[in-house]
Amino acid sequence: MSDHPTLSWEPMQDGSVFYRRHQLYSSAGKLPGDLQDFIIAGCRYGGPIAVMRDTSKVVAISRAAPAFSKAQIQVYSPAGEGILLFSWDQGKIIRFGWTGDERLVVLNEEGVYRVYDLQGEYQQYSLGSEAGEMGIIDARIHETGLVALTGSLTFLEVKEWTGGKPLTLANPGLSQPPQSWTVIPPDQTISRHVEVLLSIDSTIYSVDNLESLDQRISRGPFSHMSPSPNGKSLALLTFSGLLWVVSTDFQRSLAEFDTNSVVGAIGDVRQVEWCGNDAVLVTWANLAVLVGPFGDTLQYFYSGSTFAVTEPDGIRIIGPDTCDFVQKVPPSSVSVFRPGSTSPSAILFDAWENFSRRSPKADESIRSIRPELAAAVDECIDAAAREWEPYWERRLLNAAKFGRSFLDLYDPSDFVHVGQALKVLNAVRFYEIGIPLSYAQYTQLSPSHLISRLLSRNLHLLALRISSYLSLTPDAVLKHWACAKILRSKPSATGTGKNAELDGDDALCKTIVEKFEQLGGGGVSYADIAKRAWEVGRTALATKLLDHETKASDQVPLLLSMKEDKLALMKAVESGDTDLVYHVLLHLQKRLSLGSFFRLIEEGGPRLALASRLLQVYAREQNRDMLRDFYYSDDRRVESAVLCLEDAARSQDPAAKLASVKAAQKFFSEDKDRSFEAKMMDESVRLMTLQQTLEKEADGKIAFFGQSVNETIRTCVINGMAKRADKIKSDFKVPDKRFWYLKLYALTEIRDFEGLEAFAKSRRSPIGYEAFVKHLVEKGHQKDALPYVARCDGPKRADLYVLCNDWRAAAKECKDRGDKAKLEQLRKTCPNSLIARELEQVAGSMK
Repeated sequence: MSDHPTLSWEPMQDGSVFYRRHQLYSSAGKLPGDLQDFIIAGCRYGGPIAVMRDTSKVVAISRAAPAFSKAQIQVYSPAGEGILLFSWDQGKIIRFGWTGDERLVVLNEEGVYRVYDLQGEYQQYSLGSEAGEMGIIDARIHETGLVALTGSLTFLEVKEWTGGKPLTLANPGLSQPPQSWTVIPPDQTISRHVEVLLSIDSTIYSVDNLESLDQRISRGPFSHMSPSPNGKSLALLTFSGLLWVVSTDFQRSLAEFDTNSVVGAIGDVRQVEWCGNDAVLVTWANLAVLVGPFGDTLQYFYSGSTFAVTEPDGIRIIGPDTCDFVQKVPPSSVSVFRPGSTSPSAILFDAWENFSRRSPKADESIRSIRPELAAAVDECIDAAAREWEPYWERRLLNAAKFGRSFLDLYDPSDFVHVGQALKVLNAVRFYEIGIPLSYAQYTQLSPSHLISRLLSRNLHLLALRISSYLSLTPDAVLKHWACAKILRSKPSATGTGKNAELDGDDALCKTIVEKFEQLGGGGVSYADIAKRAWEVGRTALATKLLDHETKASDQVPLLLSMKEDKLALMKAVESGDTDLVYHVLLHLQKRLSLGSFFRLIEEGGPRLALASRLLQVYAREQNRDMLRDFYYSDDRRVESAVLCLEDAARSQDPAAKLASVKAAQKFFSEDKDRSFEAKMMDESVRLMTLQQTLEKEADGKIAFFGQSVNETIRTCVINGMAKRADKIKSDFKVPDKRFWYLKLYALTEIRDFEGLEAFAKSRRSPIGYEAFVKHLVEKGHQKDALPYVARCDGPKRADLYVLCNDWRAAAKECKDRGDKAKLEQLRKTCPNSLIARELEQVAGSMK
């Protein structure tokens, strides 16, 4: 049976508030030497501590662990178990600290910083060349970034841990480094930007990205500055030993305490840290003093130096032999366990104990709190959640369960949730795991964050069981497990030289796939795991894993990174996603030589036909030179010729147009099935050459170039170059009918009716003379059309005369032909009565 919870309670504020110190772990002999000889950084939320020997202090060799004979950093769990040891060879370390996801950031004086995970792998980044030149003299690392003080006494801020460019904060105009300084992280400030507080002489400056502001206080300078976890309060320690707690806007003084009044305090103050948001812990070599809001104190003695880590709901004190957690006793625990408590929850707990002993008092107690029974059950559940000992957790939950049985309507979800959470918390608090999370921290972080912390320690089985227990998807666990397994396994080669094959790759790939199928890792991207395999040099394994990836959009980018170009293009084509195919094509075009690029597509055959077509579509619009090269390399003569013709059509320069057509003629001539097209190109070249000659003859005043044969003949006729027109007709074998039409239209256009008459009489018209009449009438030359009617066929003349608006001539033609019916038809269609009477007279004379 565990000790009663109240045995560890100590009262403050006249017994109205209690604090408790709970021993989390016994770590005697596990930590190296005396902690005051080391530089230490602690991670919040029950995280590990990083320890490095302080080279500024003289340490007896026998007292330092062998691991610290060089510049080494050791990472311990709160239980004192070694997690990681690594050497540092990158210059003098200025500061190290922890990120929110338990990665260790180590910054050197040249502005280079590394972010280590708990397996010792790291990413390295830099604060920039300017920081390297000026040097870094100090820094503060918080969970989401860091602020560095450069040699030029300016501040640089890094946001997140992705290697982003550092931002320069407002210049406070320092002439020397501040006596002390601290940062308030962005998530705890009103502006949501990091705020730097500097102790300069007797005042404090607050610096952010916009301004440097003097807070105009006169109690400094301060040797220690510590903001509370919620960022609302600030603990300050003067060099004279006065502890002053003030709001971070410096508007309200919250508490004062003279540390010189502490009995047993020897030497300088080592740390000033917050215990939750309510009290401040001040530590000396062997002593820790908790200072409450009203100046009340509690003293904790240790056998050696300690290191304290502030938590949102308390403080962890790591001593030479133990790891303790000091916190304000939660209200629910006080309500249940405080001696003499008459709260409903205390009565309910007492009733359950009586019931367990089969005492009749249980029923009487339940009856007395019946109206408040639901609230009492809730308080017992909350008190159980806040306990550390499983024995008392069970007793409190049993009391809640007992009280719940008397309620008709009660939602059990809180009871179930707390029960599950406590089971998980007890598992991770076990010393071999060493994550002493409180229930408040657990709810603040979320279960998935706890899973990721277990994975960072490679505790895959526990993480999987917790995921299953809490009904979380196992995807994150399986992904991390697969990556870790790839990292640890080594490929086994069989055969020699080119015939060597890696047996281990097939086996490992099969193991990973089977495990995913067995445990339902449907949401895991094989591409992410394949990327990890590729990063550690297992290209063959990465390719095999990618075969199981269902999303081509995840497969393809990694295949490109691995330079598996053909496979990437095939996967993109098989996906049917044209955007993805274009992405691959453009990537390969930039990276490969043009010959290799085209060869890759050509060798793909029908499987890469889509890629070939898309490349042509893209190149036709964006890069015609590439399309020309592609056609040439693929021996596509006809397509090359058509492309040349398109270029000729677009070109405005006669020489370029002529060259393009000649090139098209050459391509067509190389294909035996395209002799007609080659001949046409040859004639086009002849025509354009002739047109250039005609333009020279006309001193460039008449434009011929680019016209068709018909247009060229028409231009010649219009400009009085009749002989040239005849020559073109004979050279290009223009049919008689087409030539006569062209000349008719051209002479009509320039109103050369004498020339037209002469042309009509030059020989018998192959198009007849009806065409002359109709065209002249259409162009409004009715009188000039009349002479040609007589040359037309007899039956059509009357209608043609009417077309020329000569009704008398039409009537005479009818009379001469004796066609009375036609005359009657004309009379009916004539436009007015005057013409109608004339027609009637003609008709009358025919009787």
